[in-house]
Amino acid sequence: MSVITFAEVEPWEKEYITGKPLMKKHTVRLIEERLSSENVSQIDSNTEILSTFIYSRIDKAVLESLPNLRLIATRSTGYDHIDIDECKKRNIAVVNVPSYGENTVAEHAFGLVLNLTRNIHRAYLKTQLGDYTIDSSLMGMDIQGKTIGVIGGGRIGLHIARIAHGFRMNILVYDIHRDHFLETLIGFRYVSLDELLADADIIVLSLPLNEKTRHIMDKSAIEKMKDGVIIVNVARGGLIDTTALFAALDKGKIAGAGLDVIEGEELLPEDIQVLKRNSIPQTKKTLLVAHKILERDNVVYTPHIAFYSRESLERILNTTFDNIENFLRGVIVNSVIR
Repeated sequence: MSVITFAEVEPWEKEYITGKPLMKKHTVRLIEERLSSENVSQIDSNTEILSTFIYSRIDKAVLESLPNLRLIATRSTGYDHIDIDECKKRNIAVVNVPSYGENTVAEHAFGLVLNLTRNIHRAYLKTQLGDYTIDSSLMGMDIQGKTIGVIGGGRIGLHIARIAHGFRMNILVYDIHRDHFLETLIGFRYVSLDELLADADIIVLSLPLNEKTRHIMDKSAIEKMKDGVIIVNVARGGLIDTTALFAALDKGKIAGAGLDVIEGEELLPEDIQVLKRNSIPQTKKTLLVAHKILERDNVVYTPHIAFYSRESLERILNTTFDNIENFLRGVIVNSVIR
């Protein structure tokens, strides 16, 4: 019998987790909070298997507090919240959920696209204030015939391309890996990043965050884009240089942004006035700029919920259960440590 701890558990998930036959064979601890070095003392130190979502920070301090830990099963595709190098040193296996909702995230991405191209958010706010007049601020644009550039041609990116094909858009995809069979089947064209930036009317980011992709959308990249481009990010906030995005929105270079993620999003609950009064490190300076971005009426922000459908969450949990069960049988599936 192993001690298995789940962190960042929503109330509805508790019954779903504890009801699984696998979980009934082990000692299961459930906590709703995000795990960090500040609250790791609340976790059973005998924990052998830990499952978290992306807002827990699994750093060296947390790992030191869990000496019996053998497996981290993140309930996400991304794993930049986990100190992988430290896990390697401690011989802790790390597994993820490589596929759970490419359609879910892609559908959300197009929700953001349609909000921005048809000014749905502006119209909603006007009518909520009792203003039913039509003015130029509500004039939208057709997406049929427009060019969409998808940066990141993995499972999510290719599903975005499939949806875009249904809207009869011209589709460009940038990715370091290319599948020319799918290129023909879906009906898109692989291009260089520079060509995509220059030709796309709408750009959607759907690639992982790592050392090579951090700030892939910086000042230089934005300068290569069309004037009046729309940008949508359903991947990771760190893909876009927040300061460069703010400047481009201010100048009208970027006409609108649909952001499910933004740099420093884990700090957004903090009081903005507190941030303004205190000496601010670079991360919080970035957060101040993020707040300014989110106040704009040509920005639609959703709080990292592109994945957040009931069906998607159940797929995540089921894959996590499979990952844990396989590990207990001596087989590691979906490992992120190579």
